[in-house]
Parts: sequence; C-alpha cells; structure tokens
Amino acid sequence: MDKIGYLGPNGTFTEYAAKTMFPKEAFIPYKTIPNCIDAVMEGEIDFAVVPIENTIEGSVNLTIDYLLHEQTLPIVAEIVVPIEQHLMVHPAIADQWEQVEAVYSHPHAIAQCHHFLRNKLSEAELKYTNSTGSAAEWLKNNPKELSAAIANELAAKTYGLTIVQKNIHDFDNNHTKFVVLNRHKKPVEKNDLYCGDKTTFIVTLPSDYTGALHQVLSAFAWRKLNLSKIESRPMKTGLGNYFFIIDIEMKADDILIQGAKSEIEALGCGVSILGSYPCFSSEVSKKKVGVSS
Repeated sequence: MDKIGYLGPNGTFTEYAAKTMFPKEAFIPYKTIPNCIDAVMEGEIDFAVVPIENTIEGSVNLTIDYLLHEQTLPIVAEIVVPIEQHLMVHPAIADQWEQVEAVYSHPHAIAQCHHFLRNKLSEAELKYTNSTGSAAEWLKNNPKELSAAIANELAAKTYGLTIVQKNIHDFDNNHTKFVVLNRHKKPVEKNDLYCGDKTTFIVTLPSDYTGALHQVLSAFAWRKLNLSKIESRPMKTGLGNYFFIIDIEMKADDILIQGAKSEIEALGCGVSILGSYPCFSSEVSKKKVGVSS
C-alpha cells in the first residue's frame, strides 16, 4: 500500500483530490505545501498531492516556486476537481452566523468568495490559514468564538460544523488542478477519470537572443503541438529573468516532443521536462471520499 501525502489537515480540497486519485491507499496530511513536497523527496511518502492552479485565482505560486527552486520533483499525474466553497460555523452559533466577527480560510478560498463576503459579512475580519481544512479545525477547537470558516462539505462533516450558506464562491466554474509528485517517476495507473496526457517543459531564455521566446513558441507551432499553458515565473536572480512553464497536450515521444526540445536547446535556451503524465478530471465522486450528496 502506497503512502499518499497531501496538504492537510483532514477536510481539505487536497484530501478530496487525493482520495479521488488513490481511493485505497494510506493518507498522511501535512501542514504546508513545502512540508508535503519535502516528505516525498525524503521518502516519507510515495506520492504527494498538492494544488497548482485554480480557475479563479490562477496559479498556486508557492507550489510552482518550490518545485522550481527547492525540490525539483517530477510530476507523474494531474487531477482537476470542482471546488464548492461553503460558509460554516460551530453548531452553537448557527443562528448567529450573520453576526460573525471573523472568517477563517485559505487566501485563495477567501478571494474566491469576495462578493459574498463583501455583501453579507462586510464587517467581519478576514483571517488567513494554511488550508480550508485548518480553518474548519480551528472552529471546532474554538466553539465560543463568534467566527466562521470557508471550506468544503468534507470539512464540515469531519469537524462537526454546520453549513449555513452553500456555494458562496463568486463563479460557478470553479475548479482546482492538483499535481501528483513522485521522486522515482512511478507511474499512476489510468482509470475511468483519465482524460488525456500532458508534458510540462521548463524553459529559460538566453539573455542575448532577441526574439528568443518567439522562436521557442515556433518550435511547438510548426510541429502542431497544442499548448494549454504558458506562464512566466521569476528566476530570483535579478529583474527581468524568468522561467517559462509550458504545458503541451500530449505525452512525450521521441519525435515531436524530443525534436522541439532539441530545437529549443539549439537556440541556447535551458530546457527541462518536469513531467510527462496522464491527466484526470471529474465532478468528484462524493461516494469515494465519504461525503453525502
């Protein structure tokens, strides 16, 4: 049985994703994303599941930067799950939720619920936590506080909280992408959630080559390789120095992908492949994670 690490504590969306990907394995929560990534690098766990992008708030920069600068681990799978944000309180104050003085949650979750918070709880102080699950856990441990949390249904069930407002996120099409990491590139088996393959390039441009990014993109274009994402992140070596993260919608092969890599390297660019992996997508099966509909 594999050990699966995820951003904890219990009740996070990452646990939701991890148990969808690995319904029969052993699970270990970690307090932060770096702790989870370090654990798989050090062999404490077999796979780490961490968030990397949300449709509303964009990339999870902590995950990307830690993979680029601290622990360069291969991505072996990706899963996208829908995100439903609910407002919850301790049962003792369920009839007082409109008077709460503070709302706890992860910064992304709070940002995803901006309109609701502004219109319904404009006087409440916003308190940031490491995860939505830790916000729910805090409420459970502080029943006398006039506070609320933004988290999912699994968190409410785990910590015995009452959902007082459902689906408070600003946009209906709210999904988060999670990546699965393994230091030995151990493959993840395809299942009925499989929806395709992806290869992720990391490219650095030469400082003395005008138009280098255009040439890089041309290497993919003439081969008719479809790019689903291109994003820049600072190299942290000086202003104007960036990595480019490029996702290609196909599995790495010896002809098209390898040819593009060789052509980009010939331009003087630094190129590495962070992973070539299967992708999974689901309107998450609540039965798999023990959540009633």
